[in-house]
Amino acid sequence: MKVPVNSIRAGNVVEYNGKLWVASKVQHINPGKGGAFVALEAKALREGNKLQERFRSGETIERVHIDERECTFLFKDDNGFTFMDKETFDQLTVGSDVLDEDQARFLQDGMEVTVSLYEGTPVGAEIPKTVVLPVIEADAVVKGQTASSSYKPAIVEGGIRVMVPPHIGVGTRLVINTEDGSYLERAKD
Repeated sequence: MKVPVNSIRAGNVVEYNGKLWVASKVQHINPGKGGAFVALEAKALREGNKLQERFRSGETIERVHIDERECTFLFKDDNGFTFMDKETFDQLTVGSDVLDEDQARFLQDGMEVTVSLYEGTPVGAEIPKTVVLPVIEADAVVKGQTASSSYKPAIVEGGIRVMVPPHIGVGTRLVINTEDGSYLERAKD
């Protein structure tokens, strides 16, 4: 559906030059001299590359409709990552090219994930912002070192390396930020 470029907001998906783009930053600029324009920063939905483009205020752009489905992660195989739609119980396979490898390492059996579909084809998946994982390998706890501000490396389930405070030992469950893989806090359970 063609819409005026002025109506595009951050988070909208548009089709431009034959590719799907997610708008990340939209600025309406009215310079003192010349006509007003819209500066659009976007990220390619499938490829991940970035776009910076300027449009005159009167131009139109193709806005696409993306369906979002609440799904449960089932398993990973050679075809990609398989999820089950919570409403229809259909299985969706999201390719390894769609789901970022840094985020895919945090997937756990039964994890709730939002899968984005364009014309029935998965084009994205959003995992939770945090995940709770147990420490499987860490240096020994040194008595009296709990007050220092130094961090030590630890490996949590899934082979993910995380920098943690010195008092964290093997078996401790940690809350990990899935966006950058950093330690947030000990799990409260």
